[in-house]
Amino acid sequence: MKYKIVDLFAGIGGIRLGFEQAANKLNKSVDCVFSSEIDKYCIQTYITNFGKTNFFGDITKIGSEKDINRIIPDFNILFAGFPCQPFSQAGLKKGFRDTRGTLFFWIEKILKVKKPEAFLLENVKHLKNHNKGDTLKTILKVLREDYYVPEPVVLNAKDFGLAQNRERIFIVGFKNKGLFRFPKATKKEIHLRDILERNPDEKYTISSKLWSGHKRRKRDHKKKGNGFGYGLFDKNSFYTNTISARYYKDGSEVLISRGKNKNPRKLTIRECARLQGFPENFKIPVSKVQAYKQFGNSVPVKVIEAISLQMINYLILNKDSKKVA
Repeated sequence: MKYKIVDLFAGIGGIRLGFEQAANKLNKSVDCVFSSEIDKYCIQTYITNFGKTNFFGDITKIGSEKDINRIIPDFNILFAGFPCQPFSQAGLKKGFRDTRGTLFFWIEKILKVKKPEAFLLENVKHLKNHNKGDTLKTILKVLREDYYVPEPVVLNAKDFGLAQNRERIFIVGFKNKGLFRFPKATKKEIHLRDILERNPDEKYTISSKLWSGHKRRKRDHKKKGNGFGYGLFDKNSFYTNTISARYYKDGSEVLISRGKNKNPRKLTIRECARLQGFPENFKIPVSKVQAYKQFGNSVPVKVIEAISLQMINYLILNKDSKKVA
């Protein structure tokens, strides 16, 4: 069977890549029939690595049901790493959904019109408590009208063979009702040395002025009783802090020790790619600043692969089960 997928809020294609890797392990083929992303630099990286198929920019420009059917081909599975936004509190208080004005609204519309077999949504772990929990409550209420949606889970990249402490929430749904189980953590022990480059360029070493500033801010935060400040790691560390889109600014989240009396260095772009589970042949056609942003915003590919394996097996086992809708 060939799985036809759509990749919304696609970024640089981390979710698509993870699913394709899982499908390949199970000898299943994948055809991405539609991708959508608004950032021009992400689009450049995406097309460089996946080719220019049916690509669309701003998903909010697709308005009516007729537009959705005209622009988006039929597909089996929807993927989306969508931004987190507050929903209407008035709507919740009155007991009905109101996702208008949020980007999730377009996911909802596409699911309603196209009725795919399954979906996978990814977001920051704080979605659980966002807007006092009302945001996630609204999302699940909407999705469960037509889909079997088990309770979302927060999974950590470090539990799936990646050297990064990165927690994200994942939501899956299926037209056919069964019993879906999210993947369990692997027992593979990893170290940061597994992803570090042997002889990185000196340009990644931070200046004495920046290093002094990092140390000063950490001391100030400690006096105030909080744990904010730079994170320093070495080759024997099991994992790093979470890298973010702002990493390019000063590298404070993850600095790599270069030994006594030496200033630490930032991660190289390829090391950031490895922390997120991107393969060595993943091409980086954009500037250093844009590349740091892209990998900081992306998803842990190995976590997506593990979830996708469970999803594909679920679809195989429950293909004849009773549909929810």
